[in-house]
Amino acid sequence: MANLQESKPRLVVSKLGDDISTDAIYPGRFMATVLPTETPKLAFADDTELNAKLNSRTLPEGSVIVAGRNFGCGSSREQAASCLRGHGVTIVARAFARIFQQNSINLGLPTVICPELEADAGDELVIAGDHVWNETKGTKFATVPLPAARQAIIDAGGLIPYTRKRLLESRA
Repeated sequence: MANLQESKPRLVVSKLGDDISTDAIYPGRFMATVLPTETPKLAFADDTELNAKLNSRTLPEGSVIVAGRNFGCGSSREQAASCLRGHGVTIVARAFARIFQQNSINLGLPTVICPELEADAGDELVIAGDHVWNETKGTKFATVPLPAARQAIIDAGGLIPYTRKRLLESRA
């Protein structure tokens, strides 16, 4: 990531609490819909305000959803990460459920672990290096970086693009 001075502010579009389950992110009744082109419209379907905000197509590029601990708990459904990736958002949470975190890496969904984060909807965050800076409140919070190999997968857009890139590099 760029250093703090080079990063641009990102709007927090929603603040969620602890233990947000994959069923809240992508309700089980939609499991027959699995195409990445179709899943985004179903993100947070039961939270009508957040769903409408995501589907409005008016969110600034790089918008952020902040959450507490254990974001993505529950089932292993990868649609929970896929539907969020389709909106181009970054998830900044105090902690992620293990399977959700791995699905996010595999699918290229940007996630940031920030254990002490304090932010509200409407705040502007700068995510840079090993910190998240809340420009609205004038506060700074340390992040927990992913291992370099996992970050490289996210930066490549997911496991498939990363593998494709590595295979092409090995043939050169």
